[in-house]
Amino acid sequence: MSNKIIRVLSLAFFFATVFSGCGGGGGGGTSIAPSPPPPPPPPPPTGGISRSGIASGPISGFGSVIVNGVHYETTNAAITVDDNPGAESDLEVGQIVQITGTVTEDETTGLIESGEADTILFDDNVEGPIESRDLVNNMMIVLGQTVAVNADTSFDDGIDPPSLEGLMDGDIVEISGFINANGGISASRVERKAAGGEFEVRGTVANLDDVNMLFDINMLTVDFSNATLDNFPGGVINNGDFVEAKGMTFGMNGELEATRVELEGGFTGDDGDNAEIEGLITRFVDETDFDVAGFPVTTNAQTLFEGGTAQDLGLNVKVEAEGDINASGVLVADKVDIRRGNVIRMEANVDDVDAAAGTVTILGISVEVDALTRLEDKSSANIEPFTLADLNAGDFVQVRGGEDPPDSGMVIASRLERDDADPDTILQGFVQTVSDPDLAILGVTIQTDGTTIFRDVDDSVLSDTDFFNMVMQGSLVKAKGTLVGNVIDAEEVEFENE
Repeated sequence: MSNKIIRVLSLAFFFATVFSGCGGGGGGGTSIAPSPPPPPPPPPPTGGISRSGIASGPISGFGSVIVNGVHYETTNAAITVDDNPGAESDLEVGQIVQITGTVTEDETTGLIESGEADTILFDDNVEGPIESRDLVNNMMIVLGQTVAVNADTSFDDGIDPPSLEGLMDGDIVEISGFINANGGISASRVERKAAGGEFEVRGTVANLDDVNMLFDINMLTVDFSNATLDNFPGGVINNGDFVEAKGMTFGMNGELEATRVELEGGFTGDDGDNAEIEGLITRFVDETDFDVAGFPVTTNAQTLFEGGTAQDLGLNVKVEAEGDINASGVLVADKVDIRRGNVIRMEANVDDVDAAAGTVTILGISVEVDALTRLEDKSSANIEPFTLADLNAGDFVQVRGGEDPPDSGMVIASRLERDDADPDTILQGFVQTVSDPDLAILGVTIQTDGTTIFRDVDDSVLSDTDFFNMVMQGSLVKAKGTLVGNVIDAEEVEFENE
């Protein structure tokens, strides 16, 4: 309850009390007992201050919908999935959503404690056939859109292995991700879809040809000659419009024959709203003037930077900006979180779980799981919502994250997925020590021998001599093999790009 409301209620109580004591004149009138005073106004809330808020970012978990570390209750939320009414059960970890609603702010710290969603909107970036894949650079082309996959990408359970290798050219996929400064997509979730559905793509109109009724979205040409146009002022498309185009067929030159093209407005809030926006920096002038996922952001002397400094900001840097929206529609950031690295990779059995402390021990390494960690159960148990309390010692998990603080041997997980048991153990990280034929990563010994296959970053095979001539402290290396005690007997060791 706001202070204004409390003051109004207090005044109402005061006047009610005063006037209840004022009777009419004397005389022989009937005596009327005064009405009992109304109850005093309730005390101010102790759980925080409620206010309007908006959020945009990937879903990291459920049991409510968790976005940017905040749990949003969905009981009364209107959920829209790809332009259709949906439910929480239609949403998936890694999908980027936009939320409007009410957030509860801690009175002391100003941090958001929880939220209640009024609306949740999910709309994919592109859905269509894979035209080509680049396994070396972890990229693919889908409907003329360049899609990059990385450690932050969640793959649907039906994609095995969960990487580009689990897909084929021609597969129909749905991509949710962050648009970068060049119009490409950094995928946060990839799902395989059945053939026969509608293709769709969102992006910026370029090379508009009004005569032939064509325009481009990156490398895709869209024919809108037979399309229904939605939300365009005067029914006119312009270069620079951000649109969604849908269709089911292609023309002779590979153009998408659109049945519908919709002009999409930007994600905005009102003056004074709290906002939490996660994404890539798509426009950058300086640290006081930049866009995150197309949303204008500014910082000031009071802005707190986590995970880096203002000097680390720049195009395509992934950040979360949190603060209030001003009268100009700009997010004035109280905090800018430069997102953690994800070069650490583990695929192994769990040693121990401390759900209360938010930690998991894997390969003897302490892994912190926090509100920003994406949790997903891909095992046959398929528990949803999946939380750390559902994880047990002996479960097989896949973890991506970063070492924090650097050189501490402790890892903060950005993703943790439980899967069915696998005999192979994988550990990727920075080399601490080298002692041919062995090396150490995060305190775990990687033991090699004459049967170990060594590879360079381009997947080419190296001799053991060449590998150990190249590897050094700080090299990023992935080892795959059998765990014996706390030693990985390596079948394969390869250099990785950071």
